Amino acid sequence: MKILGIDIGGSAVKGAPVETTTGQLLAERCRVATPTVLPPAELAAVVGEIVAHFRWRGRIGIGFPGVVHGPRILTSANLHPDFIGCDGRTLFEQATKRPVNLVNDADAAGLAEVKFGAGRGRPGTVLLLTLGTGIGSALFCGGALYQNSELGHLPWTRGKSAEKFMSGAARKDLNLDWEEWAGRLSDYLGVLERILWPELIIIGGGVSAKHRKYFHFLKTRAKVVPAEFLNEAGIVGAALWAEGQRGA
Repeated sequence: MKILGIDIGGSAVKGAPVETTTGQLLAERCRVATPTVLPPAELAAVVGEIVAHFRWRGRIGIGFPGVVHGPRILTSANLHPDFIGCDGRTLFEQATKRPVNLVNDADAAGLAEVKFGAGRGRPGTVLLLTLGTGIGSALFCGGALYQNSELGHLPWTRGKSAEKFMSGAARKDLNLDWEEWAGRLSDYLGVLERILWPELIIIGGGVSAKHRKYFHFLKTRAKVVPAEFLNEAGIVGAALWAEGQRGA
């Protein structure tokens, strides 16, 4: 089945048509930068640009960086606060004139990795972290998704969440070299390991393509691997989610 997958991030919106039986993108992805924080109507218009770019007329899956319950968005840590409490499905369907299904963006990335990528065929507990503007997380047990885990917002220090210290953006903002940042990331992963006992940790997001710069500094019990889909995981997983929600 062919579905348009769209991944909303903190600095850009990306999308591409996906063949959901294989996880392959059917065209070069379209990326629209969003350097400023856009209110819901303006961000929905950006999503509409991507739909128009592909002249898309079918179903759309959208990964959103926040807690998503059905059609409703409950949190928006790195996007506009007006998204909180918003009926996201209606917002994006009005902008695109197409049927839309919403899912947490990290959950979308996890779905892609577990079905087609680094977590394929793993029966135990698998944790995926997307390290970009913030930290997204997706938790799977026996292949089943525990939705909206949001482990990047684990309270860390001085009342701030972990993503303020360990995300890809934090590494740049705090001017940390790869070894310093990997030390912080190891501490964070150690806490998650003590709570969740994952057998595999998949690192995705913007820094996954640079894993050779820091993986050798990580100290973990679980095996740590880079996401196979890199920055395309959210697009593929959003399409997979929409496929699974047909008729919902």
